[in-house]
Amino acid sequence: MLNERSLAISQECGDCPIRHKAVCARCETDELERLEEIKYYRKFEAGQTVIWSGDRMDFVGSVVSGIATLTQTMEDGRTQMVGLLLPSDFVGRPGRSSAAYDVVATTDLVMCCFRKAPFEDMMTRTPHIAERLLEMTLDELDAAREWMLVLGRKTAREKIASLLSIIARRDASLHLRRSDGPIVFDLPLTREAMADYLGLTLETVSRQISALRKDGVIALEGKRHVTIPDMERLLEEAGDDADGGMLA
Repeated sequence: MLNERSLAISQECGDCPIRHKAVCARCETDELERLEEIKYYRKFEAGQTVIWSGDRMDFVGSVVSGIATLTQTMEDGRTQMVGLLLPSDFVGRPGRSSAAYDVVATTDLVMCCFRKAPFEDMMTRTPHIAERLLEMTLDELDAAREWMLVLGRKTAREKIASLLSIIARRDASLHLRRSDGPIVFDLPLTREAMADYLGLTLETVSRQISALRKDGVIALEGKRHVTIPDMERLLEEAGDDADGGMLA
């Protein structure tokens, strides 16, 4: 169930920063009005749990701002981060009654939530929502397959560069910024979280970030404020081409 410490906030669809990327991106005015009737906003502080794996999940929703992690716990108590939820990402699965993963706010998090049963009903009556959700699901599948490649075949340097490029491209897309010049963003993960997600040690993550900075691939202000002077150079370091695919 939702953490009791989370706080409801007020926000209008017209002012939503993820309007062009979220599950409601293709909705017409009347469809948005129906969504307004079943939505509510929730705010979580960094470190709070949004939902525990196995708990009944009576909502679905989108990340409006902030970052969350998807984590799975094995029988012996070990945990593994299996995904990141960035702004506009969808949380929950229509038709499934319980959560498949622990969802934890990595930073302060705002979510636009929809009561599950009414949302499922809207999906059957509103093709725009169903089509957009299918498109997002297929994009997530592609991303998962790409991440299998990152974890299984890339070097530590390529893994760090890949993660930075994914976050940079998502940030540029969300804020409708051009990606052919310098890209500036705040890294949402600590180096410890990056190490967990990438299957590396903390020392390796720190060493590779320092190497990328020394080689001019990235610039850092503090530990989190990142500038990428040349995206193509970063993609080359990641072993990818300009579209994010692997170089031959």
